[in-house]
Amino acid sequence: MKRIIVASRNAHKIEEIEKITRKYGFQVVSRDDAGLPKEEVEEDGKTFEENSYKKAKAIWDICHEMVIADDSGLMVDALGGAPGVYSARFAGEDGNYQRNNDLLLALLDGFSEENRGAKFVTVITLIDPEGNTIVARGECLGSILGEPRGEGGFGYDPLFLPEGYEVSFAEMASEEKNAISHRARALEELEKRLKEL
Repeated sequence: MKRIIVASRNAHKIEEIEKITRKYGFQVVSRDDAGLPKEEVEEDGKTFEENSYKKAKAIWDICHEMVIADDSGLMVDALGGAPGVYSARFAGEDGNYQRNNDLLLALLDGFSEENRGAKFVTVITLIDPEGNTIVARGECLGSILGEPRGEGGFGYDPLFLPEGYEVSFAEMASEEKNAISHRARALEELEKRLKEL
């Protein structure tokens, strides 16, 4: 089994990546479990691609093993693509899901159902031991609900209704979400790119 270091501390992300990559023969190891330094990489890029690469490269520079990093976020049409790369710290405090969701609902207050279009985006960067880089992007289209629904998932999942579904990401079983999520689609694209190589 090939070892792959995930350049993240987010247990939810690591779990999702592990569930999806397991079938491709990867053993997923978090950066902490790999014994790498705890310094965070500043995510100051303007795009998901820039942030994803920056995180992967910082870890690769230390270990020269296979590294995978992702940057993900929610883009809301009515907000000009916001929160985008600022999704995790939209309300100012990194990772405060409740405050982020409350702010999003406040900003969309009064918007009709038709004007609440959104998409989740994930960009994954993989750097192999030789330093070759593969970048894969996945998107999941949907809309923002008027109130949170469901207890599962994390982040904006209770507010996100994927296109063609009657349930939010937070109401789905993790297997169902992982089959259609932006992260799953980015990993599918990554697998395709790996096969091409």
